[in-house]
Amino acid sequence: MELRKESREKAILIGLKKQTDTKEKTEEYLEELEMLADTAGAETVMKIIQDRVKPDPAFYIGKGKVEEVAELADMNDVVLIIFDDDLSPSQIRNLERVINKKILDRSGLILDIFAKHARTSEAKTQVELAQLQYTLSRLTRAWTHLSKQYGGIGTKGPGETQIETDRRIIRDRIAKLKEKLKKIEAQQKTKSAQRKSFLQISLVGYTNAGKSTLLNLLTEADVLVEDKLFATLDSTTRIYMVDKDKKALMSDTVGFIRKLPHTLVASFRTTLNVVRDADLILHVVDLSAPTFYEHMEVVEKTLKELKRDETKRLVVFNKVDKVADKHLFDSLKGEFPDSVFISAARAINIQELKKRIRDIYEENFSQRTIKVPVENSKLISMVHKITTVNEIKYGDEFATINFTADKKTFEQIVKLLK
Repeated sequence: MELRKESREKAILIGLKKQTDTKEKTEEYLEELEMLADTAGAETVMKIIQDRVKPDPAFYIGKGKVEEVAELADMNDVVLIIFDDDLSPSQIRNLERVINKKILDRSGLILDIFAKHARTSEAKTQVELAQLQYTLSRLTRAWTHLSKQYGGIGTKGPGETQIETDRRIIRDRIAKLKEKLKKIEAQQKTKSAQRKSFLQISLVGYTNAGKSTLLNLLTEADVLVEDKLFATLDSTTRIYMVDKDKKALMSDTVGFIRKLPHTLVASFRTTLNVVRDADLILHVVDLSAPTFYEHMEVVEKTLKELKRDETKRLVVFNKVDKVADKHLFDSLKGEFPDSVFISAARAINIQELKKRIRDIYEENFSQRTIKVPVENSKLISMVHKITTVNEIKYGDEFATINFTADKKTFEQIVKLLK
């Protein structure tokens, strides 16, 4: 038996340098696109940058350049052309007609990667929803073969009817998936209510910043760590021991990325609810990335979109072992005085990070003791549900409860005691 290695599709990557962009920035975007293509299973044989004041409405990079790309694709046995920006349905149709190869834009590529990496029912539902929303506006492409095969009279009607039928099927499926995600979100809200007695920490950051490595180090978890974009899609929550008798819940989340399709952000809202419920957000930054400032901006923008830009934040600059410029550390310490500099891979300065988390825990959580009338079983049950009960002693008239909770929860209990 001969075992054959799965062949990788050859691809040409195309970026557009607009008047407002620098060449370096456009090149860096294409490098990231190459990483995305590699994650999806494509082999990049060529990268092309087209310099234009603005995108061509019909061919994005101009018809002359498209014809040149078609020749290069034929000469190099390329089957896939990937554009670094989103294309309109008419642009995709025009490009396919001239190049006669598979045309994919950045959103389509990211959706393909998400589909391959989705493991749980929740992630699969979220990806399918995003894919259908993405496909709906581009559905006309699927039926261009009717006119190619037969042409002219007698083909337009059935084609249009089939497209409308497909649109209805997709819209119905989208409605069902949204309903399914609502149920998942309701279940998660119940879980998060039960978790409120713990400090909830979320790790966020640009994709490949080292969040999973840090989670593994701090919680002794076994989360997949790969040098690929979007290696993990589902949020992973583990217990983190702040101190001997102090626990927190730490969650890893899907990495953020520039030009992330809006449909994906919307679809993954349930996964990102661990960010919404967080008491503390650890913003993990890959300090070795040349454009880490821009990565930070992308993360902050996404947090704002999730309405979590007011949550307490601790910036964690990761991969310090890969940075030679010591002046950079001094500059960033001045700009981000509360930040921590670490290497998760080599466990550098981890004790300082743990100390900072412990300080934040103690600011937010404390032990309290209350006396509840024994007959008020409803309140006793509620204290058990929304706090961590350390000890409870029953007397003839009162139950003395020692518990750990945050300030808001304690205030809520005090009101019910009055």
